[in-house]
Amino acid sequence: MKGYMYILECCDGSYYTGSTIHLDIRLAQHMMGEGAKYTKNRLPVKLLYYEEFERIDKAFYREKQVQKWNRKKKEALIIGQTEELKIAAECMNETHCKNYRTDGGE
Repeated sequence: MKGYMYILECCDGSYYTGSTIHLDIRLAQHMMGEGAKYTKNRLPVKLLYYEEFERIDKAFYREKQVQKWNRKKKEALIIGQTEELKIAAECMNETHCKNYRTDGGE
């Protein structure tokens, strides 16, 4: 069964990362305030990005991976900046990479 990992932008500018087998249904649930506690209080939400997987367990694994990322790395993924993603992956912390902010600039 196919699965999807997705990133939503909430009305407060924060990101929500989730996974599902039915992307359209899950988005409708989020928009009606039935998707998750986090998004319920941050409506409306907007789909910014998604990836499709052959199996839901792969989508769930990807969700957990992306949830650990900082804001800047998520934004690089959303806008397709593969070079920024590579740099972010190499930068373990500020001592390893002086030209890349790992705190997302917030």
